[in-house]
Amino acid sequence: MKIAITGGIGSGKSYVCHLLEQRGIEIFYCDDEAKRIMVEHPGVQEALTALVGPEVYTGQPDSLQLNKAVLGSYLRKNAENTAKVNVIVHPRVAEAFLESGKEWMECAILKESGFQHLVDRIVVVTCPLEERYRRIMERDHCDRDTISRWLSMQISDEERLEMADFQIINDGVTSLEEQITELLSMKADEQNQTMTESNKEETLASFPYAGEKFADIQMLRYKVEGFDDLNLQQKTYIYHLTEAALAGRDILFDQNGKYNLRLRRMLEAVYLSLDENSLDADAFKVYMKRFWFSSGIHHHYGCEKFQPGFSEEWLREALTAINYPIDDELLRVIFDPTVDPLRCNQRENEDLLLTSASNYYEDGITQAEAEKFYADLRANSSCKADCPPQFGLNSRLERTNDGRLKENIYRIGELYSLAIEKIVGHLIDALPFAENDQQRKVIRLLIDFYNTGNLTVFDDYCIAWLEDTASLIDFVNGFTETYGDPLGYKASWESIVNFKDLVATQRTETMAANAQWFEDHSPVDPRFKKSECRGISAKVITGAIITGDLYPSTAIGINLPNSDWVRRDHGSKSVTIGNFTDAYNKASRGSGMMEEFVIDEATRELIRTYGDVCDDLHTDLHECLGHGSGQLLPGVSSDALKAYSSTIEEARADLFGLYYIADEKLVELGLTPDCEAYKSQYYTYMMNGLLTQLVRIQPGATIEEAHMRNRALIAHWVMEQPGNALELISREGKTFLRINDYEAIHHHIGALLAEVQRIKSEGDFEAARHLVEDYGVQIGAELHKEVLERYQKLDLKPYKGFINPRYTAVRDAQGEITDVLISYDEEFDEQSLRYSREYNFLPDIN
Repeated sequence: MKIAITGGIGSGKSYVCHLLEQRGIEIFYCDDEAKRIMVEHPGVQEALTALVGPEVYTGQPDSLQLNKAVLGSYLRKNAENTAKVNVIVHPRVAEAFLESGKEWMECAILKESGFQHLVDRIVVVTCPLEERYRRIMERDHCDRDTISRWLSMQISDEERLEMADFQIINDGVTSLEEQITELLSMKADEQNQTMTESNKEETLASFPYAGEKFADIQMLRYKVEGFDDLNLQQKTYIYHLTEAALAGRDILFDQNGKYNLRLRRMLEAVYLSLDENSLDADAFKVYMKRFWFSSGIHHHYGCEKFQPGFSEEWLREALTAINYPIDDELLRVIFDPTVDPLRCNQRENEDLLLTSASNYYEDGITQAEAEKFYADLRANSSCKADCPPQFGLNSRLERTNDGRLKENIYRIGELYSLAIEKIVGHLIDALPFAENDQQRKVIRLLIDFYNTGNLTVFDDYCIAWLEDTASLIDFVNGFTETYGDPLGYKASWESIVNFKDLVATQRTETMAANAQWFEDHSPVDPRFKKSECRGISAKVITGAIITGDLYPSTAIGINLPNSDWVRRDHGSKSVTIGNFTDAYNKASRGSGMMEEFVIDEATRELIRTYGDVCDDLHTDLHECLGHGSGQLLPGVSSDALKAYSSTIEEARADLFGLYYIADEKLVELGLTPDCEAYKSQYYTYMMNGLLTQLVRIQPGATIEEAHMRNRALIAHWVMEQPGNALELISREGKTFLRINDYEAIHHHIGALLAEVQRIKSEGDFEAARHLVEDYGVQIGAELHKEVLERYQKLDLKPYKGFINPRYTAVRDAQGEITDVLISYDEEFDEQSLRYSREYNFLPDIN
């Protein structure tokens, strides 16, 4: 059991620790450890020097001393500076505590640092205020005004006691020895009780990560480790944010296709009434689950419309049996393969709007019309040319009665108003429970954006969100990614609520602290590099809920915002979702994929040794630095690459990660164990791009999704380069990847990164088109058939998605929340039907 001792200045917590030490207890002193780390840790030295300046240290490299006056001056300037230093130091202190093996910690800023999540119990030492003034004046020889200023910078005893498991009153009257004896007795009792709860580890080991399988999908669950350790304010804050997240669910269904809400309601009525066992009924259940999974009738990844395994006659009879009105138009959408065959068409030489079913543009608007509309909008905008908003992000483009084009804005009072009103209501409920003023500013700006639809306000919101790096809890809620729009203007709705994993965040913060080094040493043309990397922050998070375009299939890393000028001037925030990665890893063990597709045992052992570490690192490099690297040349529009922009951007970030994962700098920073580790990532990445990702594609189809195109592009381009660094070979009728020269691959990756960055920086549409179409789209039919047959024998599903946990607010007689409970027992259909009942806010047609 780990215990923290905390209390305000002058409370006597250090004396209490001294009494504990007299009883043979070892104490970990956080403040002392922070001072040691700032002087001795090379990564911290480098980060503080980059942040504050070289004058923050004095002396020679082998005998550095911290210049407390310089550091103190920097910290006193503003709270943001303090937060930046804390981001560098606190994760190392947390790691040092966990590595120390000590059970007891002394920490003055327990809540502010987030260290309360490192311990099982919290002891708060309190003392009457006047006695604290007396002690501090006597100890530090200072006046009351100075002490008052110090006290104002700390949280109150009331806030400390809210999270306390035990209080020690150090008023000079109450016996400290008796209280310490009581504390130690309590600890012993709890430890004895814990030892009898032998099923605890069994429960953890048997957490139901792997869920049901259907079609090409397996459902998983993720564990929100640490939620039960949060205090009531934090749990309540998360609860309201999760409600805001769920309130927007209908928006994505409608964005994915104009028929989807009508179809969902019709199909769910049938699903709820099913009481038969037949081939048609079983096929309908699978279709319904695929519909929920994809938020519509098109595959969530491949974009093609999935075909029903039940007959139209059976569905008509099922609808008649429950007296549901039969809509021939909806039945044609389901059963006629020529109606809306693709949600998001990316095929060359086709009108991408007329051939896409997504609902971002009114029927009949052509690609040329839409591109001209937004080109004119940019040209006539009064916004600063170097700070343009993301035109078209939050609207549907429609045609007026006289034939002109206009935007129908996603905002209160306009498109999707009924759902947005609910989102805003829950955000307002969350405000009183926010951790700090910066979080409250973020929420208020988001509410303002939802009310006005003003994209300049959205940029202000993004900047404020970027500046909130100190909070434990974070969230995204809104119109974010543009992958669903074939032209890349309009954003789908999504949300994620999360809180920081303090220990795992160390590796991402190390990367962020060295962002300028990575930018400076990139193989791209200096014209395309940032001279100053600003505001780059990174963390590993524990996901609490995902919704919208992140649910149920989600990325394991996120880098936002997407505005190029905001990234340029204010930086970016990157996250790796640690508990989702953990769930994927636990659910995939023993799948047989490695044995089937990796060429030999030596390579398999390489992947077993380094694979998990390098997978996480590549994700971190991709999100933390890759997306935030480079710059557009003056005058180049962020929309210049049009339909190819998403693929090029993902390739750029992946190449950045692949290039640097082989760099000795990662070994120097302690992020990779040695210079061999990167080879595991090179093998699995190239194998995926050339072979294993093909299991996600139907026979005869081409690659449509941006991330898959990106991986295929990189792997095929590298394989085509002179020198035969990697090749596909055949053994006993099976195709394998063989890597002949890892160092040559690193060289090729650097060359391709330089070219992809040039394409983006110059807005070279034709070069982007050739690169994507030549290397990222087509599939060899025979190889595809072979891979599908080998994969089918493993009885695996190529796509994974998550069932969310359920949060239940416990309320008192006055309706106030007294606790928030988390449970993991819902099945996917249960959850989907509940969401449709409880968050059903939009009409059939919007």
